[in-house]
Amino acid sequence: MLDWIYPPLCLVCGLDGRARIDCCQPCEDELAVVQAACSTCGLATARPVARCGRCLRRLPHFSATWSGFAWGGEIERLVHRFKFQRDLAAGRLLAALLARRLMLQGAARPDLMVPVPLHFRRRLWRGFNQAELLCRDLSRHFDDLPWLSALRRRRPTHAQSALPAARRRGNVRAAFVVRRLPPGVRHVALIDDVMTTGATLDECARALKRAGVERVDVWVVARA
Repeated sequence: MLDWIYPPLCLVCGLDGRARIDCCQPCEDELAVVQAACSTCGLATARPVARCGRCLRRLPHFSATWSGFAWGGEIERLVHRFKFQRDLAAGRLLAALLARRLMLQGAARPDLMVPVPLHFRRRLWRGFNQAELLCRDLSRHFDDLPWLSALRRRRPTHAQSALPAARRRGNVRAAFVVRRLPPGVRHVALIDDVMTTGATLDECARALKRAGVERVDVWVVARA
């Protein structure tokens, strides 16, 4: 009855989203994915490679990157709605879409998901940490896969999006510390919405490995 009075709508086109995850099949089919990429950092490449030139020059502290989609178009608009307009339905859709892509790509199941942390001032300003909400919703798609806000951003940093690539690594150097980890955690998936240069995720992975984690993978909605 409620579906008849308030039919579920696709968050992308606004048309019928019945029996879907808030996204109709035509809209989901049009979302751009990275066709070929570096397995380590997720950078788009001409053909799939285990390590791109950038990773060969400087190997990141994470082992693999799994991205749901290429940055731009409707994915970019959904992320902006989620982060800056506080559209939590858009966040749930992004988590559902990412979960489908991870299952399709065969991403290894980690022991724990860990969201990239925000500094407390930015969290207060935004009202939430989008990576934590992605973890919460991803957990439901992976049979209650555990997640924990195990990292703390110990100093404020400039927004990475406002900096040139050359300055991003220095901006986040030593900015993260492990707050706590459950015993026996060896494989962690770092969760975030968008990966650009990977500097933030690399520093998070460095902190986790220093705390004894053996393998860190990156799960992101989109790779720029």
